[in-house]
Amino acid sequence: MRTNRSMPSSTVIPVLLYPDVAQAVEWLCGTFGFTEHLRIGSHRSQPTVGDGSVVVAAGPPGSGIDSKKTGEGRRSHQGEMNHSVMVRVPNVDRHFEQAKKRGAKILQPPADYVFGERQYTAEDLGGHMWTFSQPIADVAPEEWGGTVATAPG
Repeated sequence: MRTNRSMPSSTVIPVLLYPDVAQAVEWLCGTFGFTEHLRIGSHRSQPTVGDGSVVVAAGPPGSGIDSKKTGEGRRSHQGEMNHSVMVRVPNVDRHFEQAKKRGAKILQPPADYVFGERQYTAEDLGGHMWTFSQPIADVAPEEWGGTVATAPG
């Protein structure tokens, strides 16, 4: 695939809507450890973490951004969670302490899971749910009830 310095290189790029893009980017960088890669006016930004990226866009619909053209911002019913973003980090406990100190709403504190990950879940200032995950063991999916759908390679 051709590279483009104006677009994140991640294969999957979640687009998250916030009423104030600058505030959201500052919060994501300070609280969850992102680095802002590119700012596009006051309506869009590309924060990165590790080899992953998200796009922060102005929203919700009705904020002056034409969501019919962008396809972004389809709402679920108030209070329903219709998405989550998962980010792998090297140290979940350290990441959790930083997020908690900066005011992230903790939905699930760090816990170890049978599938070999230690994770916590938090809500950001825009109401988006984030799960941060650290590998703690290499566990075959069959050991915890998973099924490999396709062979690697």
